[in-house]
Amino acid sequence: MIYLDNAATSRRKPYSVYAAMLKYSLINGGNAGRGGNGLSLGGINTILAAQDSAAQLFDMRDESNVVFTLNATYALNMAILGTLEPDDHVVVTQMDHNSVLRPAALHGNYSVAKADKSGYVSPLSVRKCIKPQTKLVVCTHVSNVCGTVQNVAEIARIAHEAGALFLLDASQSAGSLEVSVNKIGADLLACPGHKGLMGPMGTGILCIKDPEKVRAVIVGGTGSESESIRQPSSMPEKFHSGTVNTPALAGLKKSIDFILREGVDVIGEHEHMLNTRLRENLKNISNVKIYGRNDTGITAFNIKDIPSEETAMMLGEKFIIRAGYHCAPLAHKALGTDKTGAVRVSFGYFNTIKDVERITDAVYKIANGAS
Repeated sequence: MIYLDNAATSRRKPYSVYAAMLKYSLINGGNAGRGGNGLSLGGINTILAAQDSAAQLFDMRDESNVVFTLNATYALNMAILGTLEPDDHVVVTQMDHNSVLRPAALHGNYSVAKADKSGYVSPLSVRKCIKPQTKLVVCTHVSNVCGTVQNVAEIARIAHEAGALFLLDASQSAGSLEVSVNKIGADLLACPGHKGLMGPMGTGILCIKDPEKVRAVIVGGTGSESESIRQPSSMPEKFHSGTVNTPALAGLKKSIDFILREGVDVIGEHEHMLNTRLRENLKNISNVKIYGRNDTGITAFNIKDIPSEETAMMLGEKFIIRAGYHCAPLAHKALGTDKTGAVRVSFGYFNTIKDVERITDAVYKIANGAS
């Protein structure tokens, strides 16, 4: 089986990730912050080391403001629901994932900035949604459906002009594109550890420039200030309630270090090169329609009038891909695939040209039979 579903999760990860998780589980295994014993202190040091690596990757000046979560969904919920008061307004976009859309809908007072047929959200579209009570603007960096990259720096500037905070969903860009919170102007950044960062499942990251502007929506035991029933205000304890998945963070630190050594630009260029080759091949096959822009390592397509799930089933004997609606219903409306869904191929750093040629041949056979 050829794995081409890296937008869902990276299946192949650096060996150092597994080694670090095993080492922590077998040799350490302590619960960070729960006592002054050596194992507990070792857990704290593991978390601090992971914070340092993440801060370096995302250009965070204060590594203590890097918070670890279960996944990007938790990070986005914490950022959105922890920032908004009842009367506040939030702007989201048509290309956002349900991990953004559903918290916004739960809050209730929100507007959706429209995207064009290529999946691009014009900053002007965002500006039109701004209201006097807008507190937060959220935008995905890269569409998880079609791979289109948004002009997030300009959208951040528009948010700040209106006195709002900007939350960047870097779920599909972290590890493949340069993501600097300072260059982009992101007040908050959320991403998973298991996708482009090539870390373990059950890990996510929330970077917060100013923790005083975000409430803790999940509170409880932190191992610090245990004599008080009030949540600590110190970072990252303010947002680290309950036991942190420390073995996984040991692995996440190693995966981020791997990315820092290889270079985000090198990884991104390799994935984009494979994607470019695939799109060029698909353009030469009749009955194939491609969606979005060739910005990253993600391509969405359909074959004639075949339902996307059916195409995926036909490809599923040899390839692991994804079809359907990808938890982003409004994005499919923008792309014109809200009735059919789309087949998605997403490349990772360990995919090869041979993988591209094999999936091309398979699509050609299906499309030729659909003539």
